[in-house]
Amino acid sequence: MYMHIYIHICMYMYSYTYTCPCMYIYIYTKVEKHNLTMLNEFILTGLTDCPELLAPLFGLLLIIYMISMVGNLGMIILTKTDFKLQTPMYFFLRHLAVTDLGYSTTVGPKMLVNFFVDENTISYYCCAIQLAFFLMFIISEMFILSAMSYDHYVAICSPLLYTIIMSQRTCCVLVAIPCFYSTFIALLVTIKIFNLYFCGYNIINHFYCDALPLLSLLCSNAHEIELMFLILSDFCLISSLLMVLVSYLLILVAILRMNSAEGRHKSFSTCGSHLTMVVGFYRSLIVTYMQPKSSYPFDTDKVASIFYTLVMPMFNPLIYSLRNKDLKYALYRTLKKICNIFSTV
Repeated sequence: MYMHIYIHICMYMYSYTYTCPCMYIYIYTKVEKHNLTMLNEFILTGLTDCPELLAPLFGLLLIIYMISMVGNLGMIILTKTDFKLQTPMYFFLRHLAVTDLGYSTTVGPKMLVNFFVDENTISYYCCAIQLAFFLMFIISEMFILSAMSYDHYVAICSPLLYTIIMSQRTCCVLVAIPCFYSTFIALLVTIKIFNLYFCGYNIINHFYCDALPLLSLLCSNAHEIELMFLILSDFCLISSLLMVLVSYLLILVAILRMNSAEGRHKSFSTCGSHLTMVVGFYRSLIVTYMQPKSSYPFDTDKVASIFYTLVMPMFNPLIYSLRNKDLKYALYRTLKKICNIFSTV
């Protein structure tokens, strides 16, 4: 009898020893998974922790964003309505203004609002939407700048065939392909990131939802998505920049072959505004996405991000309008029409 009881106790202990850990792991996994899916907002650290800098930064960034809004909206309206600006160059310039307005508006208003709140939070789904739209507009801008450099190349190197090569259909294709491609990449990266699990630590060390800070918050195995994002970002940067460099190399060769000094000056002035935009835009992107993170502090990343999300969209319409007589005359004609309308009322 005692032997029978002993055998039952041993069997019970044996069963407890081997089943309880499994049950514990199963329950722990379910609880952990439940906790991971409970994340419903992120906290943005913002630009600075120094309270004394908040008011000056807000005033400066508000002015920059308002100038960017007015400048890019004005560029879109002028290039769309003025009959003398219906050329491929201004077609690309209008779409460049759309992308500038797009990603600066995706980031700017939320960043400015966060200056007045105690805790800079953004909801889970708003963060995903912000990331998707930001990637879509920023990738579109890269390839629109490449298309503009190709337009300059055709205008300088093949002026007699310019209207044939740069037809309306060609221009639409050169804009449509980057739009579809950037939308696909933005959705792919956003869906991949937000389908993985985030840890309870939900603080994003940035002033907007960018891919790199979000990747650092992932608990699950993020090696695949990190590798995919690095490959895609490097491909977009390098391929679009390579198109620009090849176009301007051919333009430089063509300019050096010109006999007329006036022709050289006109060609250089045509490309000057675009080159200024390209250098500023790509420099800040390379600092943010291609330079090793260990080689510079994260504040440098934030400064570079401010430059290409707010400062460059402000400068682009200013650079083109100040150096372009056609835009100045178009602005003058538009303002004159507005004044005539108000004077007759």
